Amino acid sequence: MDQIMFIETGMGIDVHGQNVTKAAIRAVQNAIHFNSMPGIRTVLPENKLENMKVNVKLAVPGDKELLDIEAVKAVLPYGEVTVHIQDGGMLTTSGIVLPDKEDKNDLMYIVVAAVEVGY
Repeated sequence: MDQIMFIETGMGIDVHGQNVTKAAIRAVQNAIHFNSMPGIRTVLPENKLENMKVNVKLAVPGDKELLDIEAVKAVLPYGEVTVHIQDGGMLTTSGIVLPDKEDKNDLMYIVVAAVEVGY
Protein backbone atom coordinates (compact mmCIF):
# COMPACT_ATOMS: atom_id res chain seq x y z
CA MET A 1 0.00 0.00 0.00
CA ASP A 2 1.48 3.33 -1.05
CA GLN A 3 -0.91 5.60 0.85
CA ILE A 4 -2.91 4.76 3.97
CA MET A 5 -6.06 6.89 4.19
CA PHE A 6 -7.86 5.36 7.18
CA ILE A 7 -7.09 2.97 10.01
CA GLU A 8 -10.10 1.49 11.74
CA THR A 9 -9.93 -0.76 14.79
CA GLY A 10 -12.30 -3.28 16.29
CA MET A 11 -12.75 -6.21 18.61
CA GLY A 12 -14.73 -9.41 18.14
CA ILE A 13 -15.63 -12.17 20.54
CA ASP A 14 -16.91 -15.71 20.18
CA VAL A 15 -18.36 -16.33 23.65
CA HIS A 16 -19.37 -19.94 22.94
CA GLY A 17 -18.03 -22.42 20.42
CA GLN A 18 -14.36 -21.45 20.49
CA ASN A 19 -14.50 -20.31 16.84
CA VAL A 20 -11.59 -17.98 16.14
CA THR A 21 -12.91 -17.22 12.63
CA LYS A 22 -16.22 -16.02 14.04
CA ALA A 23 -14.36 -13.76 16.50
CA ALA A 24 -12.11 -12.41 13.71
CA ILE A 25 -15.08 -11.66 11.44
CA ARG A 26 -16.79 -9.82 14.28
CA ALA A 27 -13.60 -7.82 14.94
CA VAL A 28 -13.40 -6.71 11.29
CA GLN A 29 -17.11 -5.91 11.20
CA ASN A 30 -16.74 -3.90 14.41
CA ALA A 31 -13.89 -1.94 12.81
CA ILE A 32 -15.75 -1.05 9.61
CA HIS A 33 -19.42 -0.84 10.52
CA PHE A 34 -19.33 2.56 12.15
CA ASN A 35 -17.58 4.31 9.27
CA SER A 36 -18.50 5.80 5.96
CA MET A 37 -15.98 6.95 3.39
CA PRO A 38 -18.09 8.86 0.85
CA GLY A 39 -15.10 10.62 -0.72
CA ILE A 40 -12.85 7.58 -1.07
CA ARG A 41 -13.40 7.26 -4.83
CA THR A 42 -12.02 10.74 -5.41
CA VAL A 43 -8.59 9.76 -4.08
CA LEU A 44 -8.36 6.26 -5.55
CA PRO A 45 -6.50 5.70 -8.81
CA GLU A 46 -8.96 6.04 -11.72
CA ASN A 47 -11.68 6.81 -9.12
CA LYS A 48 -12.45 3.07 -8.88
CA LEU A 49 -13.23 1.14 -5.72
CA GLU A 50 -11.42 -1.86 -7.22
CA ASN A 51 -8.18 0.10 -6.79
CA MET A 52 -8.64 0.39 -3.04
CA LYS A 53 -6.29 -1.70 -0.93
CA VAL A 54 -7.36 -3.06 2.44
CA ASN A 55 -4.83 -4.47 4.88
CA VAL A 56 -6.30 -6.36 7.82
CA LYS A 57 -4.15 -7.05 10.86
CA LEU A 58 -5.55 -9.55 13.35
CA ALA A 59 -4.27 -10.24 16.86
CA VAL A 60 -5.45 -13.81 17.36
CA PRO A 61 -5.29 -16.05 20.45
CA GLY A 62 -4.91 -19.79 20.36
CA ASP A 63 -4.47 -21.94 17.27
CA LYS A 64 -4.14 -19.59 14.29
CA GLU A 65 -4.34 -22.55 11.90
CA LEU A 66 -8.10 -22.68 12.60
CA LEU A 67 -8.64 -19.15 11.22
CA ASP A 68 -10.41 -19.12 7.84
CA ILE A 69 -8.72 -16.16 6.14
CA GLU A 70 -11.00 -16.30 3.09
CA ALA A 71 -14.07 -15.95 5.34
CA VAL A 72 -12.50 -12.88 6.93
CA LYS A 73 -11.72 -11.37 3.51
CA ALA A 74 -15.32 -11.94 2.40
CA VAL A 75 -16.53 -9.45 5.04
CA LEU A 76 -14.87 -6.58 3.16
CA PRO A 77 -17.02 -5.46 0.23
CA TYR A 78 -14.39 -3.67 -1.90
CA GLY A 79 -10.73 -3.59 -2.70
CA GLU A 80 -7.74 -5.88 -2.77
CA VAL A 81 -7.65 -7.43 0.71
CA THR A 82 -4.64 -8.83 2.53
CA VAL A 83 -4.72 -10.39 5.99
CA HIS A 84 -1.82 -10.50 8.44
CA ILE A 85 -2.07 -12.55 11.61
CA GLN A 86 -0.09 -12.01 14.78
CA ASP A 87 -0.13 -13.36 18.31
CA GLY A 88 -2.48 -11.49 20.59
CA GLY A 89 -6.10 -11.20 21.49
CA MET A 90 -7.25 -13.05 24.55
CA LEU A 91 -8.58 -16.35 25.78
CA THR A 92 -10.68 -16.00 28.90
CA THR A 93 -13.41 -17.94 30.63
CA SER A 94 -17.06 -17.54 29.76
CA GLY A 95 -17.88 -19.14 33.11
CA ILE A 96 -20.01 -21.88 31.61
CA VAL A 97 -19.86 -24.71 29.08
CA LEU A 98 -22.91 -24.90 26.81
CA PRO A 99 -22.79 -28.03 24.65
CA ASP A 100 -25.81 -26.83 22.62
CA LYS A 101 -23.64 -23.82 21.56
CA GLU A 102 -20.90 -26.20 20.38
CA ASP A 103 -18.67 -25.44 23.39
CA LYS A 104 -15.65 -27.71 23.74
CA ASN A 105 -14.63 -25.87 26.91
CA ASP A 106 -15.47 -22.62 28.74
CA LEU A 107 -13.14 -20.33 26.77
CA MET A 108 -14.12 -17.13 24.97
CA TYR A 109 -11.98 -16.12 22.00
CA ILE A 110 -11.29 -12.40 21.67
CA VAL A 111 -9.68 -11.07 18.46
CA VAL A 112 -8.49 -7.52 17.86
CA ALA A 113 -8.43 -6.04 14.34
CA ALA A 114 -6.83 -3.06 12.64
CA VAL A 115 -8.14 -2.37 9.14
CA GLU A 116 -6.01 -0.09 6.97
CA VAL A 117 -7.64 1.43 3.88
CA GLY A 118 -5.74 3.17 1.13
CA TYR A 119 -4.25 2.63 -2.29
